Amino acid sequence: MDASSAAEFPSRSLELPPWKSVVNHFAAVVVAILFLVAGVWHITDPFTWQRMMEDLLVRPQFSLPLVFALSVAETFAGVLVLVPRFRRWGAWIATAILTAILIYFAINYSNLIGRDCSCFPWVKRTVGPAFFVEDAAMLAAALLAAWWSRPATSKRSAAVILGVIAVFAAVSFGSALTHQTGTKAPDSITIDQKPYSLQHGRIFVFFFDPHCSHCDQAAKDMSKLRWKDDVKLIAVPTTDARFAVAFLNDTGFKAMPAVDDLEMLKKVFPFGDPPYGVAIENGREKGPVSHYEGSEPGDTLRKLGYVE
Repeated sequence: MDASSAAEFPSRSLELPPWKSVVNHFAAVVVAILFLVAGVWHITDPFTWQRMMEDLLVRPQFSLPLVFALSVAETFAGVLVLVPRFRRWGAWIATAILTAILIYFAINYSNLIGRDCSCFPWVKRTVGPAFFVEDAAMLAAALLAAWWSRPATSKRSAAVILGVIAVFAAVSFGSALTHQTGTKAPDSITIDQKPYSLQHGRIFVFFFDPHCSHCDQAAKDMSKLRWKDDVKLIAVPTTDARFAVAFLNDTGFKAMPAVDDLEMLKKVFPFGDPPYGVAIENGREKGPVSHYEGSEPGDTLRKLGYVE
């Protein structure tokens, strides 16, 4: 074998049959679209995803950092998979993320079944058998993108891409945090068929599901707090409004039921599943109250100055 033929052998041995190359590119595009859409959505709307994380049994103190890390990793994987020279790295990152998700949901399946797990803005998903089938299909696509791709190169360039994505995520999270407070409340809502102004004084609005055991316990816990005399309490049912009064009586939470303005309030103060609360002062949101376990929401309400 002469020198020229020996030099050509390694490059030829790395060439894929045309059908494998097509499958590899198709799988890579699918994985890139899914991960970029999910990652960018989580970066630009972190608090919605944070509440979803907590509904999926992630502890509140870890939920927002996990959203940040996951959104950066998803976006990074999506970008790398699109670029042939980085594809293998991106596909393996996507594989690791999907594997971790499948393991977590399998371990906690009995407690998570039926809960919302919509990772993509246009697709409504819940935890169930179909969830594992769908994620297994995504995992298969990621593996195809990894196996039939050429070895990745240029760690420095990949690190630069990661840094840019991390900075973008940090800026977006900071912006979301800044805008989390100060939102203007609706001028008024209806209570007992009469308009009730939200533009004066301090008001705490509690969103609850009358059939939710977590909401039930949250209301009972808040009924034991020493609320400041000038704080007005309003309770808004998210479903079955006819049970609102019974819920408040059973829990001892002395709030005024507002059963007619859920959609308007939720549009201004978006949230996932209840329980959820909003502290309003003189017509502006002073802060969200989204955690209801352990010493919460007492600690948050105390910092806001709503309880003693």
